[in-house]
Amino acid sequence: MCNMDTTLLMRYLGDTPNLRIIDYFLDNPSDYSKKEILEGTGMSKPTLYKIFPYLQTEQVIIPKRKYGNTTLYALNKKHIFVKQVMSMDSALSKAAMKKAEEIPVSNKERLTAE
Repeated sequence: MCNMDTTLLMRYLGDTPNLRIIDYFLDNPSDYSKKEILEGTGMSKPTLYKIFPYLQTEQVIIPKRKYGNTTLYALNKKHIFVKQVMSMDSALSKAAMKKAEEIPVSNKERLTAE
């Protein structure tokens, strides 16, 4: 059984720290501080600080603006990997919606009652 908090993308590709950060930005398109990313993804501070430099070096996550002493980061939607993940996320969502439309009404009522 899958966790309802797990997105389709993470169900298919796995719950890795890198993907969790990318998925967070896809679901919440804006710019965020590292603290907000920590809170939004639910990962530990050591994990974020271990992988964040790599995501920055590869320009998957880019600094967007400064707010006082805090740097806010955004997903680089021009990066080839990010484009592919966005495409995959969209395709998975469309497939899930199509599948949901095919479930008979009596089954949908039973699923929502659980």
